[in-house]
Amino acid sequence: MSHPSLAGASIALRTQFFVLGTMFATWGVHVPTVKAHYGLGEQALALAMLAGGAGALLALAQAGRVIGRFGPAAVAATMGVGCCASVACLLVFSSYAGLLVVMLAFGITGSLLDVSVNVEATEIERLSGRPLMSGFHGMFSLGGMAGAGLGSVAPALGLTAQGHLFLATGLGAAAVLVASRAMLPLEPGAADERRPLSIPRGPLLLLGVLASMGLIAEGAIYDWSVLFMNQERGSAPSTAALAFASFSGAMAAGRFGGDWVRARISPTRLMRASGVLAAAGMVLALALDSPLVALTGFALVGLGLSNVVPVLFSAAAQVPGVAPAHGIAAVSGVGYLGMMAGPPLIGLIAEHSSLTIGLVVVVVFAVFMALSAKRALRGA
Repeated sequence: MSHPSLAGASIALRTQFFVLGTMFATWGVHVPTVKAHYGLGEQALALAMLAGGAGALLALAQAGRVIGRFGPAAVAATMGVGCCASVACLLVFSSYAGLLVVMLAFGITGSLLDVSVNVEATEIERLSGRPLMSGFHGMFSLGGMAGAGLGSVAPALGLTAQGHLFLATGLGAAAVLVASRAMLPLEPGAADERRPLSIPRGPLLLLGVLASMGLIAEGAIYDWSVLFMNQERGSAPSTAALAFASFSGAMAAGRFGGDWVRARISPTRLMRASGVLAAAGMVLALALDSPLVALTGFALVGLGLSNVVPVLFSAAAQVPGVAPAHGIAAVSGVGYLGMMAGPPLIGLIAEHSSLTIGLVVVVVFAVFMALSAKRALRGA
């Protein structure tokens, strides 16, 4: 790396991705806890997830403007701490309205942190002159695995659910603040990114549609896999938490090897293979009544989805005439719009049938993602 501060910025950015993954995992392993704490059915729980998606969409509409004005480092520091604080408050309230507010805040802060670190990742990748995005996203998955792992062993360590939330989010907030100080400054010309996000068209819309397919599938595992293991497979909480860990661990492995793969396989072929593998893994998890098989299936889904977002975000940041932050936010916005519809749809199906049937949605969207790859990534 030729840039004098690039090595330090790269380490800092990997830390930010790790923390973001840890926060999503901490929320994910506590979905059954939240469900029990507030006395929710699947549909009400899905609507709480929808509040998170709505917050994300609202934030993404202004992401380019906010990052263009304040820079990725400042946004990452502020939103990172806010994201950790919102996860810490998951069990603080006793009313459903309180949970909705927390989820709205989680969506806003998490999405702005997400876009800011991806803008930084695009800049570091450009300066280094080689593919790095998959490796950065691998740290997100590694953070997810670590967060799920801590959630799994927390009861054995004598930690209550709230104690685990405070520990994980306190460490996360401290790491975010330290790492943000080493991030690169925003490049000149960021004023072009200050306009609010408009409805994407052309290449960005196609990339966004594909992102929605991947994010719906990925989000379904984040939000429902632990509850699936708990309810549908009768697993103990410590075993159920391993669903998230197996998914995140496989996704991390796929992403750490993803830059090597992306340098040798076209985006279209990679997306096709990703969709097919994710669909096959989900079918395996749903078809056989075995916790071990389900964990294997979730791992295959993670491996299949591992390079979807890195490929799409890299393509979005390189659309001619579009600033990187705006391109990433546009694709993220369409992706999160689809992701907003996913949890309520799965919850509605689960409420009237079963969570197993609800998760068939993942198979459908993974297949659609594979079939849509050629058209969406035509110019990639």
